Amino acid sequence: MADSPVTRHDDVATDAFPWGGIKWVCSDKVHADAEQTLGLVFINPGEQNPVHYHPNCEELLYVISGTCEHRYGDESYHLTAGDTICVPRGVIHNAINSGWEPVRMLVSFSDGDRQTVMVDE
Repeated sequence: MADSPVTRHDDVATDAFPWGGIKWVCSDKVHADAEQTLGLVFINPGEQNPVHYHPNCEELLYVISGTCEHRYGDESYHLTAGDTICVPRGVIHNAINSGWEPVRMLVSFSDGDRQTVMVDE
C-alpha cells in the first residue's frame, strides 16, 4: 500500500474460504508500520470459521449484521448486530453463523502481525 495511510476497500484482496471471507484493511502487510490489524469478515449461513487462537494478540469482534454463536473457551455466547466480544490472547474460539443471512463482523487485533494457530477438534 505504498506510502498512503489510507486503505481503499477495492485495493485489498478478499481472502475467500468455503465458510465466507476476510478483507484485511490494516496490518503490517498492508501498512509496514501498522501496530494493529483490522479486517472485515463474513460467515455464510450454517457455516463457521475454524477453531483457533491468537498467541500474540487480543481480538475484538464487533457484529455489524446477522447473528452467530461465538465459542469462547468452554463457553458460547449468542451475538447479534451491535454486540462486541473481547477475546484475550490464547483463548480458543470461533464463530458459527446461526442465522439465515451472512453474519458480518469487524475484527480488530492488538498487533500488526496477527498470528493464528488452528486447533484440531
